[in-house]
Amino acid sequence: MNGFASPAARAAFIGVLPKAELHLHIEGSLEPEMMFALAQRNGVKLAFSSIEAIRAAYDFSNLQDFLDIYYQGMAVLRCEQDFFDLTAAYLNRAAADGVRHVEIFFDPQGHTVRGVAFASVVGGIARALAEERGITSRLIMCFLRHLPESEAEKTLDEALPFLPFIHGVGLDSSEVGHPPEKFARVFARARSLGLKTVAHAGEEGPPEYVWQALDVLKVDRIDHGNRALEDTALVERIANDGLTLTVCPLSNLKLCVVDDLASHPLRRMLSAGLQATVNSDDPAYFGGYVNANFIAVADALDLNRAEIISLVRNSFTGSFLSAADQARHLAAIDACAAGE
Repeated sequence: MNGFASPAARAAFIGVLPKAELHLHIEGSLEPEMMFALAQRNGVKLAFSSIEAIRAAYDFSNLQDFLDIYYQGMAVLRCEQDFFDLTAAYLNRAAADGVRHVEIFFDPQGHTVRGVAFASVVGGIARALAEERGITSRLIMCFLRHLPESEAEKTLDEALPFLPFIHGVGLDSSEVGHPPEKFARVFARARSLGLKTVAHAGEEGPPEYVWQALDVLKVDRIDHGNRALEDTALVERIANDGLTLTVCPLSNLKLCVVDDLASHPLRRMLSAGLQATVNSDDPAYFGGYVNANFIAVADALDLNRAEIISLVRNSFTGSFLSAADQARHLAAIDACAAGE
């Protein structure tokens, strides 16, 4: 028994629980309405004649097809106010979902290559994050893995004046053919600067990429990690090290990482002792923000109260918050669950 009278009761329980989101690409929260509005504001010509046409284009079956439209969408982001508006819109939705802490990815290389100033990107995002919404935050700068490591090094150089706003570095974009070891030097340098490290691994790439993220990049957290389950020794390693996996159910479904959510490995991750979390990844493109992901996967797998509570607790213990702040959020979860 899952402990809920109905799916609606489970959805309501998910809705009231405090939670953190640890895997969110801010550019992936660009809704069709905002893309169209920013294109008009900035005089950017899109390949789409309407909001409906943009929404229809958000139909893809693999990571590369998604990235093609994702990078097209970036073209409307031109100035600091655009990045502020984008981030503020996401934060308002997150707050409505009970999110109390976010760790946001951004892709500066996707903007600076278009002539957008690094300062405009960070400035707009940071200004929105600083507004009071009852949400704390960390900002993670991702390197695009389909580009050479030398380009990542240049990006890290550009970021140096802005390190007070940046808490970590990550690795995203096309995974297959771009192993983590390709970025060994820039990650070592980022660690020497005191930055946290994360990396997308084991989404479409093999378990070997997860091993490399652990042993070569020495990551603090693994983004996705689904295919780690193919390697028993790797699962034991992740569990023993207490590393968090930032899992993205609707993203996995949309990109055909899983055929349907009923076969999603989330429950198997929990059963194996892995610190899995639920996140929205690129919610504008993949069909929902964090609560939609929670509800969809909970319904598909018939998750029970204990499993849901574990997932939200993991979202805080896997965050880069201090131990004291984590404890405060965990107490709020326990109080919420007890009073439900």
